[in-house]
Amino acid sequence: MNTLIPLVLENFTLSFLILGLLASGISLLRKPRPRSAAVIVEALFSYFLLYSIGFSLFYNFIMHSFFGEMAARFIGWEQSPFQFEVGTASLGYAVVGFLAFRGSLGMRAAAVIGPSMFLLGAAGGHIYQMVSAHNFAPGNAGIIFYTDLLIPILGFLLLGLQYRFARRG
Repeated sequence: MNTLIPLVLENFTLSFLILGLLASGISLLRKPRPRSAAVIVEALFSYFLLYSIGFSLFYNFIMHSFFGEMAARFIGWEQSPFQFEVGTASLGYAVVGFLAFRGSLGMRAAAVIGPSMFLLGAAGGHIYQMVSAHNFAPGNAGIIFYTDLLIPILGFLLLGLQYRFARRG
């Protein structure tokens, strides 16, 4: 347990992705059968937005805004006032994720596009730090880096699927 809790908290992007998948599964178990593809996509997408965008970026806000020194150390950086700016950007994206949980397709597009640009930019920054500064700290080159790529890919995939089913409906 002493190892599990830090592992879950340090790899929060993956943790929230898994929690979102579990919530989707529970939601789908409560739906009547047969479950259409549109119902499955809705469950996966809505809980992806709630957990991987909303809760994950809210956690990022807390860590960068109130525990900036610890967050910077985990990433392999020095503490700076920029931590609070990253935190407040994360808060804005988190709020959009929360609103998109039950929001329109347009709101959901905004909840994917904005955070995706942020995460892909962060991934680019991580790559630059790995190459130029040989920074392979867990918060720079670990699971956070890979989910900075995976979350936008999943978000755009789910957005595309929901758009396709909305056009059919």
